Amino acid sequence: MSLDADHIVDRRRMRRKLTFWRAVAVFVAIIAVVGGGVFLTSGRTGLIDQSRGSIARVQIQGLIRANQQRVEALDRLSESNVRAVIVHINSPGGTVAGSEQLHDSLVKLKAKKPLVVVIDGLAASGGYIAAMAADHIVAQQSALVGSIGVIFQYPNVSELLKTVGVKVEEVKSSPLKGAPNGYEPTSPEARAAIEEIVMDSYDWFRGMVRDRRKLDQAGLDKVADGRVFTGRQAVKLKLIDALGDEQSAREWLAKEKGIDAKTPVRDFRLSPRFGDLPFLHVAVARLFDAVGLSAVARRFEDWGTMQAIERLNLDGLLALWHPPMTN
Repeated sequence: MSLDADHIVDRRRMRRKLTFWRAVAVFVAIIAVVGGGVFLTSGRTGLIDQSRGSIARVQIQGLIRANQQRVEALDRLSESNVRAVIVHINSPGGTVAGSEQLHDSLVKLKAKKPLVVVIDGLAASGGYIAAMAADHIVAQQSALVGSIGVIFQYPNVSELLKTVGVKVEEVKSSPLKGAPNGYEPTSPEARAAIEEIVMDSYDWFRGMVRDRRKLDQAGLDKVADGRVFTGRQAVKLKLIDALGDEQSAREWLAKEKGIDAKTPVRDFRLSPRFGDLPFLHVAVARLFDAVGLSAVARRFEDWGTMQAIERLNLDGLLALWHPPMTN
């Protein structure tokens, strides 16, 4: 009995030691991963100190949402020593509010630095709103530009609820409160209210295109029906200024702003918060799993996945282009 008890005590002691050293290993590994992440993302702030006399390259990609960190990063860039900014855009758009915020930030930046937009593949809807902040817009011949319009989409599952026998009850202060809700057919009054919101935002979008691109009414009507245009079409319709790429942008800066075409171009990253970087969630989860803490690893991965899903969620009015899905 005594030997068995001593054996159990020894096993427990060894288990505690193993858990302790596992924790130490995870801590050290996380510090290493975090340090590597800081090094990889340091370009966002390091550019300001190291880029005297250079041209900053900014990337706007994917869905556009309101982003205060992006606003602050562009503010820092406007106070830096860079001579000009080249903004590369490849975006189908996003929320109207987020696109307006980005446009306004770029306009403020343009007030202090020459700014050229290069449309790499797509600048539609909110992406084009952002592009219009530039002094000069160039695009590849096959790039897609435009989609000038606003959309408000919502699912209606009222027929499905009838099929499964579910009825949603509600008490509200007025007929338009919470409308549309998707649980019942949209009333004519609710649809009319939504249409007013969409058309008001659409008028704002059209007015911006008219003023920024200096179009007459006939020219505006040609481009503002929601369709996208190729770069070749867009330059004829005055949605962009020229066909080209980053080299074309540098040549324009040299010709119009007196900036030497040989001026180096350095990346300025509009990085998300350090803790939001997806590779960190994956790396830390793998570390926990490697040392035997699989349950912790799964929870960490689930949390990272939920954060990513939340960032992809788009609410409100959208200035977003997506091709229709048809059979």
